[in-house]
Amino acid sequence: MAVSVYSVSQISGYIKNMFVTDYLLNQVCVKGEISNCKYHYSGHIYFTLKDEGASLSCVMFSASRKGLGFKLEEGMQVKVTGQISTYEKGSSYELFARLIEQDGRGDLYMQYELLKKELEERGLFADEYKQPIPKYITRLGVVTASTGAAIHDIINISSRRNPYVQVYLYPAQVQGEGAAATIVKGIETLDAMGLDCIIVGRGGGSIEDLWAFNEEIVAQAVFDCGTPVISAVGHETDFTIVDFVADLRAPTPSAAAELAVFDYKEFIDKCESYRRRMSRVMERELSDFKNRISLYKLMLEKGNPSNRLIEQKRRLIDLNNRIDNIMMDRLGAAKHRLAVLSERLNGNSPLTKISSGYAFVTLQNGERLKSVAQVSAGDRINISLADGQITAVAAECRKSSVYKA
Repeated sequence: MAVSVYSVSQISGYIKNMFVTDYLLNQVCVKGEISNCKYHYSGHIYFTLKDEGASLSCVMFSASRKGLGFKLEEGMQVKVTGQISTYEKGSSYELFARLIEQDGRGDLYMQYELLKKELEERGLFADEYKQPIPKYITRLGVVTASTGAAIHDIINISSRRNPYVQVYLYPAQVQGEGAAATIVKGIETLDAMGLDCIIVGRGGGSIEDLWAFNEEIVAQAVFDCGTPVISAVGHETDFTIVDFVADLRAPTPSAAAELAVFDYKEFIDKCESYRRRMSRVMERELSDFKNRISLYKLMLEKGNPSNRLIEQKRRLIDLNNRIDNIMMDRLGAAKHRLAVLSERLNGNSPLTKISSGYAFVTLQNGERLKSVAQVSAGDRINISLADGQITAVAAECRKSSVYKA
C-alpha cells in the first residue's frame, strides 16, 4: 500500500483547518494563572496560562485590548475567552484571547504579597537603611549564574564603560531548589571581600523562575549586607522582594552595570574640562592679582619716604635754581645800574676834571674853595692837581664881573 507524501506546509495547514472547524476550540474559556507576561511595543500582550499540570501560550492582539480594564501581572488568576488556533510557521498552537477576566490570584502571588507586607512592616524596605552607591567604584561583585546572559551583559558593559574596574563573580544557582541558599552564600562571600558594590540578579523569566529572589533568607541577606547592593532581577516589569530591600533597583542586569560602573572616558573628559576651566580661572585670578600688586606697588612707591625726599630735593634744587636765576638777574641789573652810576660819577669826579687840566682848591682847613670871597690876600690855599698838591699864598683877590657860580 502506497503512503501519500505531504509537505510540511500541507500538514500545518491541515492541522490549522482542524482547529478552525472545531466548534469547541473556536469559542473556549480557559482558567489559569498568568505567567511570563510581556507587553509588546506594538500593543500586543503575550503571556502563558498555567495550572498544576500544564501551560498554554496566549496572545491578546492590540485590537482586542479595548475591553481590558486592568493590567496583567505575574501570578494573577484569570479566565480567558477566545479561540485556539495554530501558528503554521512554528507548528505550535496558542489561545487568541478576546476577553480576559480576573478570577483571583495564584498561590505564588499570594505568598509574594504576604511576605512583602511582612518585610515592609519589619522595616526592611525603609529608605533610612539604604546605602548610597559609590560613584567611582573599582571592584564590583556579581551574584548570578555563571552561564547566563546576565553576567555576559554585565562584563561587556563594565569593560566598555571602564576597563579598569575588576569584576568578581560568585556563580550562584538562580532558580530551582536550593537556589536561595547559594544566592545568600554569594552575597555573604562577596560582602566579606570589602568590594565597592554588589549586583544581585539574573535574566527574565516566570514568577516561578524568579522565585528564589522572593525568598525571605535572600531578602535578609541583602538587608544585612554591609556593601551597597543593586538588584537586577528579570525585566523592567518584573518586581521581586529583593528589589524592595536592595539599596538600588535596576530594571535589568545591563542597566545595573550602567548604574554601578562609571564611564571612564566621560570621567576623563569631565576632568579635562574641569582642568581647563580651573586653568582659565587661575589665569584670570593671577592676572587680577598681578594688576592689584602693580597698583599697590605704585601706591607704595608714591608714598615711599625716599621718593618723597627725592621729590623734595628736586623741588629744593628747582627753588635754588630759581633763586640763583633771580639773584643773577638782580645782580646783572645792579651791575648795569652801578656801571651807569659809575660812569655818571666818574664824569663828575674832581679827579677826572683835574686830569683834564682843572685843579681842586681848598682852604687850609680843607674847606672847598668856591668863591674868591672866602680868601683874602696873603691866605694860604691848597691846590690839588692830578699828579700832586701845591700850597700857595693868595697875592690878590678880585671878583670877576662875568663868571657867576
